[in-house]
Amino acid sequence: MKNTVNQTPLLVIVLAFLYGCASEPKTETVHEAPSAAVKAESKGPENGTLLIIGGAAQSIFYDKFMELVGGPDEPIVVIPTAASSDDFDEAYLEKFRKSYTDRGFTNVTVLHTRSAEEANTEEFAAPIKNARGVWFSGGRQWRHADSYLNTKTHEAFNELLGRGGVIAGSSAGATIQGSYLARGDTRSNTVMMGDHEEGLGFVTNIAIDQHLFARNRQFDLFEILEEKPELLGVGLDENTGIIVQGDQFTVFGESYVAIYDGTRWSAERDTIYQLAPGSKEFYLLKEGQEYDLKNRKVIN
Repeated sequence: MKNTVNQTPLLVIVLAFLYGCASEPKTETVHEAPSAAVKAESKGPENGTLLIIGGAAQSIFYDKFMELVGGPDEPIVVIPTAASSDDFDEAYLEKFRKSYTDRGFTNVTVLHTRSAEEANTEEFAAPIKNARGVWFSGGRQWRHADSYLNTKTHEAFNELLGRGGVIAGSSAGATIQGSYLARGDTRSNTVMMGDHEEGLGFVTNIAIDQHLFARNRQFDLFEILEEKPELLGVGLDENTGIIVQGDQFTVFGESYVAIYDGTRWSAERDTIYQLAPGSKEFYLLKEGQEYDLKNRKVIN
């Protein structure tokens, strides 16, 4: 997992200025376009917390995860399945476990399989039943889907949230938490709509992209949204994420989160502009700002 972060490109600073990330709105004004975008709702889990990180997660996110699960001694499950290696021997898995114990976690279980059949057993899913948190690794998100989608392990993830637990993930571990699996193609991570299109769905009606400005990906989500305008698009830059509780999220981290919801929000003008279908515009949120998933609008 990469621990260095590229400096935020100048483009981000310019966009932040243009789209208004500086001040808190007081009274919302909405300007309607002649043809409004498709209206839909996105929802987070009724209970529990999601920590969704755009890659290159540094210590602030592991510290936040530890805080959310209740401390260093709470049981957590870490899942390396998205990694490219097909040789998950004992030495590899122990090294992965140690990367968490080195950060202060004392009760860490590594869970991995390449077999959906194995993941669909109570025995395999058992460690999640006692966990307070789960962390999904980076890599290729379709590997998480291949192993866990619609299995007893997937059920256990939802049960963990239902009892107030925490699910976190960075890079591939972020995208897998959405309902639509952006970059889910087995051939290349540059294909936005590939041979895997379903995520674990901890947030509904959403496509989540990562490494956004660090890899100049800020316009790629439009490829999905042109075909599926009902989806909310959320793009996360590196070492930046969102903390989802219920139907709201708060931005956390050093850079920006891009929102693709058919509007353009200007904090400076205290206005939300409704965009015409096909408009390739987005706006940015910074740390501490909040978003209403259900109503698809900035809270502050």
